[in-house]
Amino acid sequence: MIARHWPNTLVFAAAATTASLFFINLCATIFHCGCASLWSGADARCNIHLAGSHHCPWCLNGPVASAIPWVLIVAAQATISFWPRPMHAGVRLVSALAAFPVTGALLALAYGVAVGYWK
Repeated sequence: MIARHWPNTLVFAAAATTASLFFINLCATIFHCGCASLWSGADARCNIHLAGSHHCPWCLNGPVASAIPWVLIVAAQATISFWPRPMHAGVRLVSALAAFPVTGALLALAYGVAVGYWK
């Protein structure tokens, strides 16, 4: 029974690792906030560190709150990875990987609109 779930576990591990490594890149791409790759300074140049500037919606409420979009993205990936319906592993992997930018963009839109980031 457990061996049957290995492909799904591997799909989830690959998708969640990708989201974890590139989450800050997605933030930088959408919000143009100054963030960079984890290996290039991460949030060192994020506008959240500049007093009086227009602050990144994902970073606005501190590090714990900024983890919420990541958690929701990974939850979407887990849902796809472990969905009980039969699905080819390749389709499941592509779908779980695609959930990262799609879910991230939707969350960024919701956060950005909620705080008036794009006025």
